[in-house]
Amino acid sequence: MAKSQQTFNKLEKEKKRLKKREDKRKKMEARKAAKEENGTDGIQFAYVDFNGNLVDTPPDPEDKIKVKADNIILGVPKKEDLPEVDPIRKGKVSFYDSSKGFGFIIDTEDQEKYFCHVSGLIDEITENDKVQFELEKGMKGLNAVRVKKV
Repeated sequence: MAKSQQTFNKLEKEKKRLKKREDKRKKMEARKAAKEENGTDGIQFAYVDFNGNLVDTPPDPEDKIKVKADNIILGVPKKEDLPEVDPIRKGKVSFYDSSKGFGFIIDTEDQEKYFCHVSGLIDEITENDKVQFELEKGMKGLNAVRVKKV
């Protein structure tokens, strides 16, 4: 007696595939019937409102903003267009360990803490000294360099 070549799993997969096909056909027929009943194809045009949402009503022409093509700038602004920023900042030494040769300075403008190493000092500093410094990018963030007492 020979075994059947079709296993139970294959039969189940085939049934699922046929059921899926039949469901798809029924949905398509239901959409066609609804279209014939309502007489519309759905939304003919879709508009985008000022929030970026799709709507079926056209926008109000009075809300339109006119932009001249000459005012549109493509690309990155040139360096001379950027405002000059004073590189020298002022701050207060919050912690400094002279034996280890490092400390931290708190900027008076934005209250950020910056690392300071003994190699970036011009004058000797101690805790609670008012200093002026410049920032440089270090390995782990911005570092205070060229630190002077004020």
